Amino acid sequence: MVSKMKGEDYNMDPALPTGYLLHTCWVRLWSMLWGRMRLHTLKSVMVHPTAVIRCSRRIHFGKGLDVGRRCYIDALSREGLVLGHHVSMGHYTHIQLTGSLHHVGMGMTVGNYVGLGTHGYYGSGKGRVKIGDHTIFGNYVSIHPENHNTDDPTRPIREQGTYSKGGVTVGCRCWIGAKATLLDGTDIGDDCIVAAGAVVSGTFPRGTVIGGVPARVLSVRPGFEKQAEDKTAQE
Repeated sequence: MVSKMKGEDYNMDPALPTGYLLHTCWVRLWSMLWGRMRLHTLKSVMVHPTAVIRCSRRIHFGKGLDVGRRCYIDALSREGLVLGHHVSMGHYTHIQLTGSLHHVGMGMTVGNYVGLGTHGYYGSGKGRVKIGDHTIFGNYVSIHPENHNTDDPTRPIREQGTYSKGGVTVGCRCWIGAKATLLDGTDIGDDCIVAAGAVVSGTFPRGTVIGGVPARVLSVRPGFEKQAEDKTAQE
């Protein structure tokens, strides 16, 4: 049944205790019923009853959505929250696409088979957030696609408004490590790895390993060396 819902083979470890498995099945069943009622859909979705969802009409989602315990989703934005098929959100995931009612945020697009780790924060504001297919996020990752204006020394920063340099884009098949922070202007290519704790801003080519504060290219993943050489030659 799980394999059918996920659209791919799913095998459980035989070491799972029966009681644990039964409890998990009960929670999933209840989340499925609650999700269909909360999102007014007949699609295969699961929303834990403790999750908070605001502005649900701005959420567009495919099949297999899985929203974990104590998640908070506020989809108020110009373009809404667009979720592909089989997107999962670990518990305490926080998505808030508008930070202030002075300016409605742009929105967030998430591809298919994307996993958002626990305790993550995903904002929007004046910048868009785009995440490609099959990308996974570790725990405590945060995305901030806008900046504060600071040019006027006579006014408090909080009164100077915000701006965006293009938001945050993460390619397909990436792995974003735990506690990484992605700032406005970040553009990560396909098949990249971002090390845990990295503070990322700027453009990074496909197939690279990124890490540090501020983040830089640490290496090229095996199998992507030729592409990196070709790109360097073109530049």
